[in-house]
Amino acid sequence: MRYINEMRDGENVVGHYFCREKHSLKTRAGKTYFSIILTDRTGAMECKIWDLNNNIQSFESGDYVKVDGSVNLFNDALQMKVNKIRRSDAGEYDPADYMPTTAHNIDDMFERLMAYPKTFKNDFIYQLITNIFTNAEISNMFKTSTAAMAMHHAYAGGLLEHTLSVVELCDVCAAKYKYVNRDVLLASAMLHDLGKIWEFTGFPGNKYTDAGQLLGHIYMAAELVGKEAAKLDNFPLQLEMALKHCLLAHHGEYEFGSPKLPGLLEAWILSACDNLDAKTAGFTEFLEKDKNPGQWSEYKKMFERSIRSTEV
Repeated sequence: MRYINEMRDGENVVGHYFCREKHSLKTRAGKTYFSIILTDRTGAMECKIWDLNNNIQSFESGDYVKVDGSVNLFNDALQMKVNKIRRSDAGEYDPADYMPTTAHNIDDMFERLMAYPKTFKNDFIYQLITNIFTNAEISNMFKTSTAAMAMHHAYAGGLLEHTLSVVELCDVCAAKYKYVNRDVLLASAMLHDLGKIWEFTGFPGNKYTDAGQLLGHIYMAAELVGKEAAKLDNFPLQLEMALKHCLLAHHGEYEFGSPKLPGLLEAWILSACDNLDAKTAGFTEFLEKDKNPGQWSEYKKMFERSIRSTEV
Protein backbone atom coordinates (compact mmCIF):
# COMPACT_ATOMS: atom_id res chain seq x y z
CA MET A 1 0.00 0.00 0.00
CA ARG A 2 1.22 3.47 -0.85
CA TYR A 3 0.58 5.63 2.20
CA ILE A 4 -0.46 9.24 1.77
CA ASN A 5 2.54 10.62 3.64
CA GLU A 6 4.83 8.83 1.17
CA MET A 7 3.29 10.35 -1.97
CA ARG A 8 5.30 12.80 -4.06
CA ASP A 9 4.60 15.37 -6.76
CA GLY A 10 4.23 13.78 -10.19
CA GLU A 11 3.57 10.29 -8.84
CA ASN A 12 0.88 7.97 -10.22
CA VAL A 13 -1.00 6.12 -7.49
CA VAL A 14 -3.23 3.06 -7.55
CA GLY A 15 -4.55 1.92 -4.18
CA HIS A 16 -7.33 1.64 -1.65
CA TYR A 17 -8.23 4.56 0.64
CA PHE A 18 -11.04 5.70 2.88
CA CYS A 19 -13.30 8.42 1.49
CA ARG A 20 -13.95 10.79 4.39
CA GLU A 21 -15.75 13.47 2.39
CA LYS A 22 -17.40 13.76 -1.00
CA HIS A 23 -18.82 16.99 -2.42
CA SER A 24 -20.49 17.55 -5.77
CA LEU A 25 -19.52 21.00 -7.07
CA LYS A 26 -19.62 23.01 -10.27
CA THR A 27 -16.94 24.87 -12.18
CA ARG A 28 -17.49 28.46 -13.30
CA ALA A 29 -18.57 27.05 -16.63
CA GLY A 30 -21.25 24.98 -14.91
CA LYS A 31 -19.56 21.58 -15.27
CA THR A 32 -20.08 19.16 -12.36
CA TYR A 33 -17.04 17.71 -10.61
CA PHE A 34 -16.33 15.92 -7.31
CA SER A 35 -14.08 17.17 -4.54
CA ILE A 36 -13.22 14.37 -2.12
CA ILE A 37 -10.95 13.76 0.87
CA LEU A 38 -9.13 10.44 0.97
CA THR A 39 -7.45 9.22 4.16
CA ASP A 40 -5.31 6.45 5.57
CA ARG A 41 -3.54 6.08 8.89
CA THR A 42 -0.81 8.54 7.86
CA GLY A 43 -2.93 11.48 6.78
CA ALA A 44 -5.44 12.92 4.33
CA MET A 45 -5.34 14.25 0.79
CA GLU A 46 -7.70 16.47 -1.16
CA CYS A 47 -8.62 14.95 -4.50
CA LYS A 48 -10.50 16.20 -7.55
CA ILE A 49 -12.52 14.21 -10.06
CA TRP A 50 -12.90 16.48 -13.05
CA ASP A 51 -14.12 14.05 -15.70
CA LEU A 52 -17.25 12.14 -14.60
CA ASN A 53 -17.02 9.28 -17.12
CA ASN A 54 -17.55 5.52 -16.96
CA ASN A 55 -14.34 5.09 -14.97
CA ILE A 56 -15.95 6.98 -12.08
CA GLN A 57 -18.20 4.40 -10.47
CA SER A 58 -20.73 4.94 -7.69
CA PHE A 59 -19.30 5.66 -4.22
CA GLU A 60 -20.11 7.84 -1.21
CA SER A 61 -18.35 9.35 1.78
CA GLY A 62 -17.74 6.61 4.33
CA ASP A 63 -16.76 4.08 1.65
CA TYR A 64 -13.41 2.41 1.14
CA VAL A 65 -12.49 3.09 -2.49
CA LYS A 66 -9.91 1.98 -5.03
CA VAL A 67 -8.46 4.94 -6.90
CA ASP A 68 -6.17 5.46 -9.85
CA GLY A 69 -4.81 8.98 -9.99
CA SER A 70 -1.90 11.37 -10.32
CA VAL A 71 -0.43 13.48 -7.51
CA ASN A 72 0.39 17.11 -8.20
CA LEU A 73 1.50 20.15 -6.22
CA PHE A 74 -1.19 22.83 -6.01
CA ASN A 75 -0.86 25.96 -3.85
CA ASP A 76 2.11 24.36 -2.03
CA ALA A 77 0.05 21.28 -1.08
CA LEU A 78 -0.17 17.86 -2.71
CA GLN A 79 -3.47 17.08 -4.40
CA MET A 80 -4.62 14.10 -6.45
CA LYS A 81 -6.41 14.13 -9.78
CA VAL A 82 -8.49 10.95 -9.81
CA ASN A 83 -8.89 9.20 -13.14
CA LYS A 84 -10.62 6.03 -11.93
CA ILE A 85 -12.51 5.19 -8.74
CA ARG A 86 -14.77 2.44 -7.44
CA ARG A 87 -15.90 1.00 -4.12
CA SER A 88 -13.40 -1.43 -2.63
CA ASP A 89 -14.51 -5.01 -2.23
CA ALA A 90 -14.33 -6.84 1.09
CA GLY A 91 -10.88 -8.33 1.57
CA GLU A 92 -9.14 -5.76 -0.65
CA TYR A 93 -8.10 -3.59 2.29
CA ASP A 94 -7.03 -3.91 5.91
CA PRO A 95 -8.94 -1.55 8.27
CA ALA A 96 -5.77 -1.20 10.37
CA ASP A 97 -4.20 0.76 7.49
CA TYR A 98 -6.80 3.49 8.05
CA MET A 99 -6.57 3.77 11.84
CA PRO A 100 -3.90 6.28 12.93
CA THR A 101 -2.79 5.51 16.48
CA THR A 102 -0.51 6.97 19.12
CA ALA A 103 3.08 5.76 19.17
CA HIS A 104 2.91 5.42 22.97
CA ASN A 105 1.56 2.58 25.09
CA ILE A 106 -2.02 3.45 26.00
CA ASP A 107 -2.18 1.46 29.24
CA ASP A 108 1.09 2.98 30.43
CA MET A 109 -0.13 6.52 29.71
CA PHE A 110 -3.42 5.90 31.51
CA GLU A 111 -1.61 4.47 34.53
CA ARG A 112 0.64 7.54 34.68
CA LEU A 113 -2.39 9.84 34.42
CA MET A 114 -4.30 8.05 37.17
CA ALA A 115 -1.35 8.40 39.54
CA TYR A 116 -2.09 12.12 39.84
CA PRO A 117 -5.44 11.94 41.69
CA LYS A 118 -3.72 9.89 44.41
CA THR A 119 -1.71 13.03 45.23
CA PHE A 120 -4.75 15.29 45.65
CA LYS A 121 -5.39 16.76 49.09
CA ASN A 122 -9.02 17.73 48.45
CA ASP A 123 -11.27 14.71 49.03
CA PHE A 124 -14.10 16.13 46.92
CA ILE A 125 -11.83 16.56 43.90
CA TYR A 126 -10.27 13.14 44.42
CA GLN A 127 -13.67 11.45 44.54
CA LEU A 128 -15.03 13.38 41.57
CA ILE A 129 -12.05 12.54 39.34
CA THR A 130 -11.94 8.92 40.52
CA ASN A 131 -15.64 8.40 39.84
CA ILE A 132 -15.35 9.81 36.32
CA PHE A 133 -12.21 8.01 35.20
CA THR A 134 -13.12 4.63 36.73
CA ASN A 135 -16.36 4.65 34.76
CA ALA A 136 -15.63 1.85 32.28
CA GLU A 137 -17.57 3.42 29.41
CA ILE A 138 -15.85 6.78 29.81
CA SER A 139 -12.35 5.41 30.37
CA ASN A 140 -12.53 3.02 27.40
CA MET A 141 -13.65 5.81 25.06
CA PHE A 142 -11.08 8.19 26.54
CA LYS A 143 -8.20 5.78 25.90
CA THR A 144 -8.98 5.39 22.20
CA SER A 145 -10.32 8.84 21.27
CA THR A 146 -8.67 11.46 19.09
CA ALA A 147 -7.87 14.93 20.40
CA ALA A 148 -8.84 16.67 17.16
CA MET A 149 -9.90 16.23 13.56
CA ALA A 150 -6.61 17.37 12.09
CA MET A 151 -4.73 20.07 14.04
CA HIS A 152 -2.94 18.03 16.72
CA HIS A 153 -2.98 14.53 18.25
CA ALA A 154 -5.45 13.51 15.53
CA TYR A 155 -5.22 9.77 16.05
CA ALA A 156 -6.59 7.06 18.32
CA GLY A 157 -5.09 7.55 21.77
CA GLY A 158 -4.31 11.17 20.94
CA LEU A 159 -6.74 12.51 23.53
CA LEU A 160 -5.08 10.53 26.32
CA GLU A 161 -1.60 11.50 25.10
CA HIS A 162 -2.52 15.20 24.96
CA THR A 163 -4.30 15.13 28.33
CA LEU A 164 -1.35 13.49 30.07
CA SER A 165 1.02 16.04 28.58
CA VAL A 166 -1.15 18.98 29.68
CA VAL A 167 -1.42 17.55 33.21
CA GLU A 168 2.37 17.16 33.38
CA LEU A 169 2.89 20.76 32.22
CA CYS A 170 0.33 22.04 34.72
CA ASP A 171 2.05 20.15 37.52
CA VAL A 172 5.32 21.92 36.70
CA CYS A 173 3.53 25.28 36.79
CA ALA A 174 1.81 24.44 40.08
CA ALA A 175 5.21 23.86 41.67
CA LYS A 176 6.75 27.01 40.18
CA TYR A 177 4.10 29.69 40.75
CA LYS A 178 2.56 30.98 43.96
CA TYR A 179 -1.15 30.94 44.79
CA VAL A 180 -1.94 28.00 42.49
CA ASN A 181 -4.49 25.48 43.77
CA ARG A 182 -2.78 22.36 42.45
CA ASP A 183 -5.79 20.07 42.91
CA VAL A 184 -8.10 22.39 40.98
CA LEU A 185 -5.52 22.89 38.23
CA LEU A 186 -4.64 19.23 37.71
CA ALA A 187 -8.23 18.02 37.98
CA SER A 188 -9.26 20.60 35.37
CA ALA A 189 -6.38 19.51 33.15
CA MET A 190 -7.57 15.90 33.35
CA LEU A 191 -11.10 16.97 32.42
CA HIS A 192 -10.50 19.82 29.97
CA ASP A 193 -10.95 17.84 26.73
CA LEU A 194 -12.89 14.87 28.07
CA GLY A 195 -15.99 15.98 26.18
CA LYS A 196 -14.20 15.03 22.97
CA ILE A 197 -15.09 11.39 23.59
CA TRP A 198 -18.61 12.45 22.54
CA GLU A 199 -17.57 15.15 20.07
CA PHE A 200 -15.93 12.96 17.38
CA THR A 201 -17.04 9.79 15.66
CA GLY A 202 -13.60 8.21 15.73
CA PHE A 203 -11.73 6.61 12.84
CA PRO A 204 -11.65 5.99 9.99
CA GLY A 205 -14.15 8.83 9.38
CA ASN A 206 -13.31 11.05 12.35
CA LYS A 207 -16.11 13.57 11.90
CA TYR A 208 -18.14 15.64 14.33
CA THR A 209 -21.08 13.88 15.96
CA ASP A 210 -24.43 15.66 16.34
CA ALA A 211 -23.50 16.35 19.97
CA GLY A 212 -20.17 17.73 18.82
CA GLN A 213 -21.83 20.05 16.33
CA LEU A 214 -24.68 21.18 18.58
CA LEU A 215 -23.00 21.28 22.01
CA GLY A 216 -19.22 20.91 21.74
CA HIS A 217 -16.70 19.28 24.04
CA ILE A 218 -16.33 22.30 26.35
CA TYR A 219 -20.00 22.34 27.29
CA MET A 220 -20.22 18.55 27.58
CA ALA A 221 -17.25 18.37 29.95
CA ALA A 222 -18.65 21.13 32.16
CA GLU A 223 -22.04 19.41 32.17
CA LEU A 224 -20.37 16.15 33.25
CA VAL A 225 -18.72 17.91 36.19
CA GLY A 226 -22.11 19.23 37.31
CA LYS A 227 -23.74 15.80 37.10
CA GLU A 228 -20.93 14.06 38.97
CA ALA A 229 -20.70 16.78 41.64
CA ALA A 230 -24.42 16.39 42.29
CA LYS A 231 -23.84 12.73 43.20
CA LEU A 232 -21.47 13.66 46.03
CA ASP A 233 -22.98 14.88 49.29
CA ASN A 234 -22.22 18.50 50.14
CA PHE A 235 -19.95 19.10 47.15
CA PRO A 236 -18.91 22.75 47.58
CA LEU A 237 -20.58 25.09 45.08
CA GLN A 238 -17.50 27.33 44.84
CA LEU A 239 -15.37 24.31 43.99
CA GLU A 240 -17.81 23.13 41.34
CA MET A 241 -17.86 26.59 39.77
CA ALA A 242 -14.06 26.82 39.83
CA LEU A 243 -13.71 23.51 38.00
CA LYS A 244 -16.38 24.43 35.47
CA HIS A 245 -14.80 27.83 34.90
CA CYS A 246 -11.43 26.25 34.10
CA LEU A 247 -13.11 24.03 31.51
CA LEU A 248 -15.19 26.83 30.01
CA ALA A 249 -12.16 29.12 29.74
CA HIS A 250 -9.47 26.70 28.62
CA HIS A 251 -9.46 27.88 24.98
CA GLY A 252 -8.27 31.20 26.33
CA GLU A 253 -9.90 33.65 23.93
CA TYR A 254 -13.39 34.18 22.52
CA GLU A 255 -12.12 33.88 18.94
CA PHE A 256 -10.80 30.40 19.76
CA GLY A 257 -14.24 29.22 20.88
CA SER A 258 -13.85 29.88 24.59
CA PRO A 259 -17.23 30.70 26.24
CA LYS A 260 -15.38 32.48 29.05
CA LEU A 261 -12.03 34.23 29.40
CA PRO A 262 -9.75 32.88 32.16
CA GLY A 263 -10.65 34.62 35.39
CA LEU A 264 -8.82 32.31 37.79
CA LEU A 265 -5.09 31.64 37.93
CA GLU A 266 -5.71 27.93 37.41
CA ALA A 267 -7.81 28.63 34.32
CA TRP A 268 -5.08 30.88 32.92
CA ILE A 269 -2.37 28.26 33.43
CA LEU A 270 -4.56 25.51 31.97
CA SER A 271 -5.28 27.52 28.82
CA ALA A 272 -1.57 28.29 28.40
CA CYS A 273 -0.48 24.66 28.89
CA ASP A 274 -3.21 23.37 26.58
CA ASN A 275 -2.14 25.82 23.87
CA LEU A 276 1.54 25.02 24.39
CA ASP A 277 1.07 21.27 24.04
CA ALA A 278 -1.37 21.45 21.12
CA LYS A 279 0.75 23.81 19.04
CA THR A 280 4.04 22.15 19.89
CA ALA A 281 2.55 18.79 18.88
CA GLY A 282 1.22 20.35 15.68
CA PHE A 283 4.66 21.79 14.89
CA THR A 284 6.31 18.44 15.67
CA GLU A 285 3.90 16.60 13.38
CA PHE A 286 4.73 19.07 10.61
CA LEU A 287 8.46 18.49 11.05
CA GLU A 288 7.98 14.71 10.97
CA LYS A 289 6.20 14.97 7.61
CA ASP A 290 8.29 17.84 6.21
CA LYS A 291 9.43 16.89 2.70
CA ASN A 292 11.53 20.06 2.26
CA PRO A 293 13.58 20.64 5.43
CA GLY A 294 14.83 24.19 5.74
CA GLN A 295 12.22 25.60 3.36
CA TRP A 296 9.27 27.66 4.52
CA SER A 297 5.94 25.84 4.49
CA GLU A 298 2.71 27.04 2.98
CA TYR A 299 0.47 29.10 5.30
CA LYS A 300 -0.48 27.03 8.35
CA LYS A 301 -3.89 27.86 9.76
CA MET A 302 -3.03 26.54 13.21
CA PHE A 303 -0.12 28.97 13.55
CA GLU A 304 -1.45 31.72 11.27
CA ARG A 305 1.93 31.85 9.52
CA SER A 306 4.43 29.82 7.51
CA ILE A 307 6.87 27.67 9.50
CA ARG A 308 10.05 25.66 8.87
CA SER A 309 12.63 23.49 10.59
CA THR A 310 15.57 25.07 12.40
CA GLU A 311 18.70 25.22 10.22
CA VAL A 312 21.84 26.46 12.01
